[in-house]
Amino acid sequence: MRYMSVAEQRYQAVLAVIGEGRSVSEVAVQWRVDRRKAHRWLGCYEVGGLEGLADRSHKPLSCPHQMTAQVEALVLELRSTHRYWGARRLVLTSDLLGDGCHAKPRPAYSGRTSWEDETSSTGVRRSPDLA
Repeated sequence: MRYMSVAEQRYQAVLAVIGEGRSVSEVAVQWRVDRRKAHRWLGCYEVGGLEGLADRSHKPLSCPHQMTAQVEALVLELRSTHRYWGARRLVLTSDLLGDGCHAKPRPAYSGRTSWEDETSSTGVRRSPDLA
């Protein structure tokens, strides 16, 4: 038996409904999916054709509370030079520097950056430093 991609399997189900005239409920039982899912496949096929049946990414298009690259670089620089400064101190210092950024880091985001989770070698939790 030949391996079929997910889009091809969905296409076969859509063809069974459109081409063979079978009911959506019958096709849904055959493919072991919910009837609403089969209807969704039909709608995607009508809108986008075969490309509409392919899996799409679930990644959001934007993250409005994410810091800009400029602000993250500033926070990383401050954290590397002043290792024991807490989030409030970092925000205060970045405000005083007047770096020209409009989006300042908030204390909730400036204490931890994306690379910290991966580089933590101690594995010991400690209370946050408060300035």
